[in-house]
Amino acid sequence: MGARKAKSEPIWTIENIEQDYWGDKPNYDSHLVTTVYKLRKKNLEEFSVEDLRIVIGQNLSLPILIPKAIDALEKDILAEGDFYPGDLLGNVLSVVPQFWSDYPELKTKLKKIFARSQQRIKHASDLSEHLKEELFAKYNEFVSNATKD
Repeated sequence: MGARKAKSEPIWTIENIEQDYWGDKPNYDSHLVTTVYKLRKKNLEEFSVEDLRIVIGQNLSLPILIPKAIDALEKDILAEGDFYPGDLLGNVLSVVPQFWSDYPELKTKLKKIFARSQQRIKHASDLSEHLKEELFAKYNEFVSNATKD
């Protein structure tokens, strides 16, 4: 009797989950658009902080990616993509307000993480005062928009 082959686990991509296939090549040739197209086909388990930052920054696939981003921020509020410590946080806080209205449990979780991590942001030696102020301003706007629900 031959050995049975184990069924391979499905690869979870944004395209597979959303059942929305954009094709292989974008009509508009820019680095950002090309990158987003590629990331839609990438295994979500292999997403980096930078990958999350890019797609979230475009307000795309938020129900899939915000929970992953929140997990990363829970580990390190200043999780860093390619730009600066906290760039993921900045993009998450800048998500369209309607998303937070639709997912209040994620909004609450992010507020708790931020509240716990304020001192880490304030005292981050690798973050300029300008960027610290920007993150707090984005948080205040996030809270202000979130309370308009």
